[in-house]
Amino acid sequence: MTQTEDLTDIHRADWVEICLPRRWQPYARLARIDRPVGIWLTLLPCLAALVQAATSWPEPKRLLVFSLGALIMRSAGSTANDIADRNFDGHVERTRFRPLATGRLRTRHALIFLVAQLVLAAGLLPFLNHLTQSLAIGLLPLVFAYPFCKRFTHWPQVILGAAFNWGMLMAWSDSRGFVPLGAIMMWLGAVAWQVGYDTVYAYVDMKDDRKLSLRSTAILFGNQGRFWVGVFYLFAVAGWVFAGWSFSAPPGYFIVLVFVSLHLGWQVYKLDITRPTLNFNLFRANVATGGLLLLASIIGQLHLF
Repeated sequence: MTQTEDLTDIHRADWVEICLPRRWQPYARLARIDRPVGIWLTLLPCLAALVQAATSWPEPKRLLVFSLGALIMRSAGSTANDIADRNFDGHVERTRFRPLATGRLRTRHALIFLVAQLVLAAGLLPFLNHLTQSLAIGLLPLVFAYPFCKRFTHWPQVILGAAFNWGMLMAWSDSRGFVPLGAIMMWLGAVAWQVGYDTVYAYVDMKDDRKLSLRSTAILFGNQGRFWVGVFYLFAVAGWVFAGWSFSAPPGYFIVLVFVSLHLGWQVYKLDITRPTLNFNLFRANVATGGLLLLASIIGQLHLF
């Protein structure tokens, strides 16, 4: 077994194969339904923003709409990424078994599937106010630009971070009708956080990306990855602290952020750019970071302590 074999998007006997008809399986994998980490990393910051923006507690309808939106748009982004990278994925250890790379799915079918995902997302627009609808439409250029950024810039993770966490801004605009400075700082903190953890993720593919002349922050930072990941994690926590201060959050909010800082510091300490499996697991550990951020927001909203 190679060092990264367990990281690949390989066809395995998982719930997708067990529960779904054979024709549906490539679409489920194209949408990354079988890999929920990305869904949690999209959803948890959005839920944190919904809690912060609510005057008491988020309405069930709003929670449902934003949860579905996070699921659909993350899946649509994954589909768009695989369409754009269909000629690269077969040469990358981690992605060589994706449906378009193996030929299990044709490009035109993936394009039809992408249109269907966007139509589903558009079906949520009537449940949003006008400002939030405009923000939702403004997300599309980021979603479609990201897959191509790695061809000409070392900073595709910034575009990805902006897109992944766009729902935080939408949560505020839909709940309050405006987006305050504190909400923007929460979003910028989340973008910095994602640049950090997606850099850790990019180290998994760095060897193959170099061969294909693709770019990433991991390639840019090289052996200084631990330092720069730490810098971006520091910016993330600073943004969240500033946001808490602007919202007059109770002490409990900041206490939870201490644990967020410790968790991120542990990731920086453990990071080893020569160990893809370790880096992949550190990337996945950020689901806990998102959970802590949501917990901090709940404590801040309810003034538990």
